[in-house]
Amino acid sequence: MTTTADSQALLLQLLDPSNRANPYPAYAQIRAHGPLQLPDMTLNVFSSFQDCDDVLRHPSSASDRLKSTAAQRQIAEGAEDRPIGPPGFLFLDPPDHTRLRKLVSKAFAPKVVKALEPDITALVDSLLDKAAGAGQFEVINDLAYPLPVAVICRLLGVPIEDEPQFSQASALLAAALDPVISFTGQAPDSFDEMFAAGVWLRGYLGDLIARRRREPGDDLMSALIHVEESGDQLTEEEIIATCDLLLVAGHETTVNLIANAILAMLRHPPQWAALGADPKRVSAVVEETLRYDPPVQLMGRIAADDMTIGDTNIPKGDVMMLLLAAAHHDPAAVDRPDEFDPDRETIRHLGFGKGPHFCLGAPLARLEAAVTLSKVTARFPQARLAGEPQYKPNLTLRGMASLEVAV
Repeated sequence: MTTTADSQALLLQLLDPSNRANPYPAYAQIRAHGPLQLPDMTLNVFSSFQDCDDVLRHPSSASDRLKSTAAQRQIAEGAEDRPIGPPGFLFLDPPDHTRLRKLVSKAFAPKVVKALEPDITALVDSLLDKAAGAGQFEVINDLAYPLPVAVICRLLGVPIEDEPQFSQASALLAAALDPVISFTGQAPDSFDEMFAAGVWLRGYLGDLIARRRREPGDDLMSALIHVEESGDQLTEEEIIATCDLLLVAGHETTVNLIANAILAMLRHPPQWAALGADPKRVSAVVEETLRYDPPVQLMGRIAADDMTIGDTNIPKGDVMMLLLAAAHHDPAAVDRPDEFDPDRETIRHLGFGKGPHFCLGAPLARLEAAVTLSKVTARFPQARLAGEPQYKPNLTLRGMASLEVAV
């Protein structure tokens, strides 16, 4: 039987930065133990594809962290529940989640996303022109980052010249998604810095909303302000929280998706050549990357009621941590799971979630990745790695800090 101490030791491997370049052996070790239950920490960790899929589909799986036993204890002890305002709709449940998602979804409708394709194509072409002139490029700063950040800034109405100001805050908030407290019971050393970044970003967005009230634009922030002013149940705090969420989630994950796909193909040169010769393959490359090396490695849910997943009973209020990256390499669900193979007959993944919280930005992320990957492989058929990737410390939104490519 796996004890709480044994389970915690397994989970601490995931937090170890030395495993960031290749976390998959650690995931396999956890998966071999089956579901981990740490009752003293009100934590349950699932790593098989079936279990993760079942949790995401279960009607009692909640996203509001205030429904957890740990949060309720803190509130009972007098801790402030939401010190910097309400959460984004990613961390809400119906009916609030339904209401906010419906309002925001208009900005990600297929027609709106499709209309962005010419601008995305032009930006990718300009970035690749610079790379061609230099004879090499660094994947993150020269390609994978500039594209999605420009697109999400345009969608939200955030001035692109302000990007250096919010990029540091965004990076800290992305790191704040790591389950350090859930796995260790202790806040991370950088907690105060993360908290300050959240306060700063909300203040920045509040100032920008005031500017948009005076000078409305053709963007999501202006549209949400208009909805608020037309009498819908939407507060300024909800507008700030929504824009905050989209700004962070709207580019960090797409950066990782593009970079992970480039790395996987350069490590499998026939796949790079095949995509360069046939752009119709790009959809399969994107989906296989989401399975093989997912930009979002794990996600959490709360048991809103007593639940049973497989043979595991979960008490109401417990946290359920889903190791998506482990699930995607589950041999019970995927044939040859540790091979990067866009030609596999069926590509199954949970990279965009399931159910009511299925990723709102999935069509946009797929479009940005598809345009970038099809163009970079066609433009640079002889591209090769010029060094090993360097990784950021993030676990949840695992991604590279740099990747040098010679063209």
